[in-house]
Amino acid sequence: QKGVGMHEPLVDADGFPRDDIDLYQVRTARHNIVCLQNDHKALMKQVEEALHQLHAREKEKQARDEAEALAEAMSQNQSLPQPFARVNAVTPGSPASVSGLQVDDEIVEFGSVNANNFQNLQNIATVVQHSEERPLSVTVIRGGRRVHVGLTPKRWAGKGLLGCNIIPLQR
Repeated sequence: QKGVGMHEPLVDADGFPRDDIDLYQVRTARHNIVCLQNDHKALMKQVEEALHQLHAREKEKQARDEAEALAEAMSQNQSLPQPFARVNAVTPGSPASVSGLQVDDEIVEFGSVNANNFQNLQNIATVVQHSEERPLSVTVIRGGRRVHVGLTPKRWAGKGLLGCNIIPLQR
C-alpha cells in the first residue's frame, strides 16, 4: 500500500524514514516474503534433485531390462535347434504358399524328420507322400525365431504336392 513493495525506498529524499508508512510492518512483511522465497528455492532444489534421481534410476532400469532382453535373445538363439534344409522357392497359390512357408525358411522339423534322422531329401518326400491331404507340422527358423507352420500336402494346379523347393543344408 502507498506504493511500497519489495524494492521501494523506505526513506525520503533527505534520508529520513518515511512517516507516511508503518516501517515496522513493511520490514516484517519484506522479511517474511524473503524467507518464503528462500524456502521455495530450497524446496524446488530438492524437487529437482529428486527428479534427477528418479530419471537416473529409470534409465538404469531400462538399461538393465535391455541387457536382460539381449541376454535372453542370445540364449534363445543358442537354444534354437539345428536346421537341416532350407526353402529356396515357393510357388504362389501352392499348398506351401497358403500355409505361410517362405523363401529362406530353414527347416528344423518336417513332420517326423528332424536334424537327427535326416539323411537326404528322400526322407521329406516319403513323409509328404504318406501325408497327402493330412496336415503336417513343420517347424522353421525365420529371422532368428522358431515358427510353426501347418502344411497340408495335396494336389494342386502346379507340380508336386507342396509347391516349394527344398535344398539340404551343408553341415
